[in-house]
Amino acid sequence: MSTVQGAGVVVTGAGGGIGAALARRFAAEGARVVVNDIDPGRTKAVADEIGGTAVPGDASTVVEEAREALGGTVDVYCANAGLASPGDAFAEEHVWAAAWDVNVMAHVRAARTLLPDWLERGSGRFVSTVSAAGLLTMVGAAPYSVSKHGAYAFAEWLSLTYRHRGLKVHAICPQGVRTDMLTAAGSAGDLVLAPTAIEPEDVADALFEGIEADRFLILPHPEVAAYYRARAGDPERWLNNMSHIQQKWEGVGE
Repeated sequence: MSTVQGAGVVVTGAGGGIGAALARRFAAEGARVVVNDIDPGRTKAVADEIGGTAVPGDASTVVEEAREALGGTVDVYCANAGLASPGDAFAEEHVWAAAWDVNVMAHVRAARTLLPDWLERGSGRFVSTVSAAGLLTMVGAAPYSVSKHGAYAFAEWLSLTYRHRGLKVHAICPQGVRTDMLTAAGSAGDLVLAPTAIEPEDVADALFEGIEADRFLILPHPEVAAYYRARAGDPERWLNNMSHIQQKWEGVGE
């Protein structure tokens, strides 16, 4: 794809799952890829595999080092690092804070660092791995659902604010993907996500189709569009349906 050939690309949370699939795909398309993950060993393994550069560490602080590794310019930034945070309204404060920090504020911090250069030269691409939970919700995971709504809102705001100045933004919103995060979702993931789960490579394919079509909203599960319309068009019915799923998960109301 000529759009990314030779581009300097950063992928956070790329030690496995969706992030590793994105890093592999960008490298296969001729991009120069910086692989970032909190786990140094996994970071190096993926970077070595694709001929990229490993920059391990916190996704919130990776931009400057990654930019230096790419010779001074980041063309595409994939804010993919995420935290699966189960729990209800009674989840501990630190669980809520961690979900917000990783799933939202890491995106904000990256954008703060990247935007001045991107706006000056009139180009840049910000890819946010959100989740269908950011458009809909997820039973059993209040911190995750709420923070993913925030991630989607921030990506949407970036797009509408800066698209006329050359910024391209993509929000990836898959349902279940066969990764460690799906495993961490436990019984709720088994009920809601596992039956239609796809491979991480399918998510990468969907992103590249979206880049080619210059599309903001990337839906690796196309059926999510219908769910999103139903939620907006008849919220009472949608909430009742989701309540039934919640009851099923709790083992009642079947």
